[in-house]
Amino acid sequence: MKTDKAALVLACMAVVIGIGSTSGPVKEMLAQLKPQDALAVKAALAAEHSSKDLRAQVEQKAAELNVPPVDAAVDRVWKAIPGYNGLEVDVEATYRNSLQQVPGEGLKLVYRQTKPKISLNDLGANPIYRGNPAKPMVAFMINVAWGNEYIKPMLDILDEEQVKVTFFLDGSWLSKNRELAAEMLKRGHEMENHAYTHPNMSTLSRARATAEIQKTQMLLKESLGVTNQWFAPPSGDFDQETVEIAAALGLKTVLWTLDTVDWRKPSPESVVAKISAKAEPGTLVLMHPTASTSKALRGMIRAVKAKGLRLGTVSQTLSPDRIMPDDVE
Repeated sequence: MKTDKAALVLACMAVVIGIGSTSGPVKEMLAQLKPQDALAVKAALAAEHSSKDLRAQVEQKAAELNVPPVDAAVDRVWKAIPGYNGLEVDVEATYRNSLQQVPGEGLKLVYRQTKPKISLNDLGANPIYRGNPAKPMVAFMINVAWGNEYIKPMLDILDEEQVKVTFFLDGSWLSKNRELAAEMLKRGHEMENHAYTHPNMSTLSRARATAEIQKTQMLLKESLGVTNQWFAPPSGDFDQETVEIAAALGLKTVLWTLDTVDWRKPSPESVVAKISAKAEPGTLVLMHPTASTSKALRGMIRAVKAKGLRLGTVSQTLSPDRIMPDDVE
């Protein structure tokens, strides 16, 4: 029975093919299908050609826009300068995304950062005075050993302006002001090491210098849960041994690029003018909780932003992470 059905089907197919190859409506129907098949082939070839054009376009943009990373280096004047990540177009990701785009949307590039070959960690025990000059970021360093009455007003301004800073805490101050320090941390600011008794570090024995840094390092951990990364020598006084001691404790020694000299009680207007004139990419600005700085803080923030620079913590400013435009994926 199954054999008979199979034979019947084959016979019908033979008839159809035979008719279609000579004349009649079947031949006309088959003839109509052939141009459609040709169009389908042409469309496939066009799509393949278009895909090749798209990939070539992406590769060309990558060649034009890729930026190489900058290695960290020791400068004769500025000492250790951090590296800065490069930027390159992710050709495969951009190509895949573009295939799914609606026609006419334009090419949306996907970028990835590329790391320098040499980082700060490779430079040994050297002080740091600034961030990479290619990175459009500025950090405010606020050294705290006194000035409690100005801290909360400054915190409120920082909140309002949506800015995070790095506070370098004198250990003896921290031991007496743990609640205030916890409030500073709670508001999202970075907490770092300013020795314990605000000594001139270069005058100390190795044992005493070690104790000054280590005691505050431990207090930051015990009272705030902070893992210390940076050490700012009190009064900017240090020597190479100081830097090496800090490095042995896992800390990098950081100073400043630009000093408000707010302890001399300058007018707030003069402080803002100084920052506006001299802040540039990678600048570390030193200040304290003083009347001058408290009144100048908002103006300093806006002066930096007006120059197209972002404000970040010391860690953010000294990291190699690239500042990415808002429209970059």
